[in-house]
Amino acid sequence: MPGVLEGIRVLDFGRYIAGPYCATLLGDMGAEVIRIEKVRGSEDRFILPVAETGEGAMFLLMNRNKKGMTLNPMKPEGREVVKKLVATADVVVANMPYETLVAMGIDYDSLKAIKEDIILTTVSAFGSEGPYAKRVGFDGIAQVMCGSVYLGGYPGQPVKSEAPWVDFGTASLSAFGTMNALLERFKTGKGQMVEGALFKTAMTFHNAMLVEQALAQKNREAIGNRGYNGGPSDIYQTKDGWIITQTIGQPLFERWANLMGEDSWLSDPRFADDDLRGDHGEIISERMGAWCAERSNAEALAALENARIPAGPVNTPQQALDDPHIAEIGFLQDVDFPGTPRPAPLAQTPVKLSETPGEIRERAPLLGEHTDEIMGSLGYGASEISGLREARVI
Repeated sequence: MPGVLEGIRVLDFGRYIAGPYCATLLGDMGAEVIRIEKVRGSEDRFILPVAETGEGAMFLLMNRNKKGMTLNPMKPEGREVVKKLVATADVVVANMPYETLVAMGIDYDSLKAIKEDIILTTVSAFGSEGPYAKRVGFDGIAQVMCGSVYLGGYPGQPVKSEAPWVDFGTASLSAFGTMNALLERFKTGKGQMVEGALFKTAMTFHNAMLVEQALAQKNREAIGNRGYNGGPSDIYQTKDGWIITQTIGQPLFERWANLMGEDSWLSDPRFADDDLRGDHGEIISERMGAWCAERSNAEALAALENARIPAGPVNTPQQALDDPHIAEIGFLQDVDFPGTPRPAPLAQTPVKLSETPGEIRERAPLLGEHTDEIMGSLGYGASEISGLREARVI
């Protein structure tokens, strides 16, 4: 089935997550995506290595559905290749400092001079304006600066999330912005610049807590895994593992109190609403912890599900891979890659369209796998390609 973006060509100059995953989502929806990286291979190709040739787990996820070519845009000949590529493209994705974009000839002014209706999607740590505009940064920098890590840890010990939610959030929002820019171009024929920023994403995702601080001046401190508004909302140890419950709202609290045999708590003023239950969460968690300690994970989760109280197991990575729900819906798609001991279980497009769903069609490319094909399509002959390769331009 043709994808929504069939016929759209994307040049992916991205690195690591925020840029590449934006392009990945566009590729899942049918766009032709060309991954352009350093001649020796960009750094993100080799993070969490899983293949004999050094490719990493993150690279396999970020670069499915992409053709791969090597190119050095810092050389004059490389800049000429960039110009020819841009002339064929609809979207350029790059998460690099502005000065680097200029040096590579992929800043918006340079792109627009080549192709008037081009769309440039950029991602940076802090955006193009303000006192931090020239700073570099990664996911963790945005996590800590938005206040999330301070509140998400323990008293005296901030804890960063292991999952790079800022990177993936920024990539998803940037893909959303790119799709909107394409829609606008279909209507007006005009391109534009789409700008994502890690710090803006983090501040947006954590905005409710910032609004509360600004208006109510709560000056909250870290409380570990407990919830600030509701309870029981915490991680609890059972006989054979750990589970989480998240109980928010009066109906859920009533069902939980009945399950615990604590009907008197329903009239206890300490637990009259979600805020108060959050304030007295240590008491509620102590009661829930004692209940969980007498049961296995399976027993506790079954009882909570029967009472319709949201809960789930704290899985190891292997347990997450083995989760029966994920297996039943086929969300992890096994994709072969040369040199890996077995197929890689790649997460499919996480948003599902009933008529035009995204799909994983191709594995990530080997280093420079499609360079000759792409260069040939731009009009370069075999001898020219060979010469550029000897000169380390490609």
